[in-house]
Amino acid sequence: DQRLVAAAALVSAAQPARPYAAEAKTAKKGSQKAKKEETKKKQVTKRRPLMSKPVDDVYLTWYYERPSYDLEEAVGMLKKFQELDFTYPKQHVYINVFLDMTRQKKKKVDPFASTVLLPYRFTDETNKVLVFTEDEQEAEIARENGAAVVGGVELIKWILEDEIQVDFYVAVPAMMPKLIPLRSKLRRKYPSTKRNSLGHDIPKMLQLFREGLEYTVEDERVIKTRIARV
Repeated sequence: DQRLVAAAALVSAAQPARPYAAEAKTAKKGSQKAKKEETKKKQVTKRRPLMSKPVDDVYLTWYYERPSYDLEEAVGMLKKFQELDFTYPKQHVYINVFLDMTRQKKKKVDPFASTVLLPYRFTDETNKVLVFTEDEQEAEIARENGAAVVGGVELIKWILEDEIQVDFYVAVPAMMPKLIPLRSKLRRKYPSTKRNSLGHDIPKMLQLFREGLEYTVEDERVIKTRIARV
């Protein structure tokens, strides 16, 4: 009987503590909400940029819209800055292209890489291109059109061991079943019809990859690449 009385007393003593714990939790939640509301109030609302142009050459860009220029004017400014700063006159001009990668059916376009021939080349250097072919006549055509390396399956071992390093790889269709061991090694440089590095027209492929400019989509939608010299 004494044990039962003692147990009942303990239970009755412990019961009042529960509502206090619940009140403490609600108080904590309330304080967190209050803090969040205070931080929201403290955040300064961003001021809209002014429509008027700045009067002086030196100004706070935060107050004004970012200026945009026509192509001729922008190139003229680059040349003027080059003369004022005494920088290298043949330095490269870069462009940033922001793409819309969203589609209706698919959420977004996967990042890609490609090569393009520019109407006016801004460098005298040419890329090193390897041609995969086991036909002697095709190999001779590849050498005549400036291929750095020409060969067949014997090149696979040297490429895997990094004995041969070139900028691009092209191949004729007959070689593709033999080049499977290089798929993981070459990755996006693996010959394919999508990148125009697989086909029978060896001179055309060599011209594209020897003289062409490669560009890649970075950060899922931005292309940063060279387009000219000052």
